Amino acid sequence: MQYHRQPHDRPGRRVVNGFTGSSIWPVLYSFPPNLPGQIEGGFADFARKWRPILDIFEEQDVDFALEVHPTEIAFDLSTARMALEAIEHHPRFGFNFDPSHMAYQGVDYLRFLDEFSSRIFHVHVKDVWWSESPHESGTFGGHIEFGEAGRQWDFRSPGRGRIDFEAIYRKLIFANYNGPLSVEWEDAMMDREHGAMEAREFVAALQFPRSARTFYGPTE
Repeated sequence: MQYHRQPHDRPGRRVVNGFTGSSIWPVLYSFPPNLPGQIEGGFADFARKWRPILDIFEEQDVDFALEVHPTEIAFDLSTARMALEAIEHHPRFGFNFDPSHMAYQGVDYLRFLDEFSSRIFHVHVKDVWWSESPHESGTFGGHIEFGEAGRQWDFRSPGRGRIDFEAIYRKLIFANYNGPLSVEWEDAMMDREHGAMEAREFVAALQFPRSARTFYGPTE
């Protein structure tokens, strides 16, 4: 888990980023056919384990941000909804928004920001490239290592993939998100020190101060 102090929403807000795991990830493909109630049972198992943890988070005035990610209980919009329903929308449960893990799956990451804007507790700036033409491997990666030829998708240094960070940043403004934009850097072809400097410059150029006025007068 990653521990962060965040200044957004309210002063001194504290957030722990992490994973929950999932007892039902191995049945992702649904063949052989899932047993009746097996998926529902997996979300119930998640709720049974995590409600007590989230109650402790409440006592300690700390929020938990799940990174929506393959192998976790929530890995796209529909499973994020199901996870929230399972824990009865516990106020201490939110998301670490990382668009890279949604985009190569074909998930609408901008819609995720629209739907869960009040639950975005942390943001990763991580880019990914994916091919829209037929490939020798697909979403599951074909057991091909990152950076090797033949992958249908691969992580890239911010600004060198296909994520629309400009659109993301503008949606974060609408959501009144004032927390950090934390670079999670992966690019198997690029020197990491060069990548670190490049990523820093990319994020700095991405951000602009929000206007205090509209064409018709001050904003509230």
